[in-house]
Amino acid sequence: MSRTVPARYRSRRRQGERQVTVTVRKLERLLGGLAEVERSEARDYSSFSVRGKRFGYFWPRTRTVGLKQEISEQLALVAERPDVFEVQFTAGGFGWVVVYLDKIEADELAELLYEAWRLSAPEELVAETPFTRTARA
Repeated sequence: MSRTVPARYRSRRRQGERQVTVTVRKLERLLGGLAEVERSEARDYSSFSVRGKRFGYFWPRTRTVGLKQEISEQLALVAERPDVFEVQFTAGGFGWVVVYLDKIEADELAELLYEAWRLSAPEELVAETPFTRTARA
């Protein structure tokens, strides 16, 4: 069965509309647009949680983030653009995907961050925090 990436995740880079890259500052602003994000620092990476449930990682050395996704999304993203996404691991019914910040647009990353956050946040918090343009910072 072939999987396709939803249009909202397809890179505009292929369409030649604009340059693709997300700065660390932009990543931090995007995370700041999500409710109750907790950041933990380790030696080589930072992790992001909402109410104690992890939804993402950032590795500064490689300028990559690891994000929680549904397994079908993980597989579709990696199949469609292996230069931007790679499989990190699967656990607990979720597929984690590595995203290269130098190869993705901020709008697309904002949607992936929100989805990762949504998969970990309690339902009432998700209901209070819909994805909007303001969440994109």
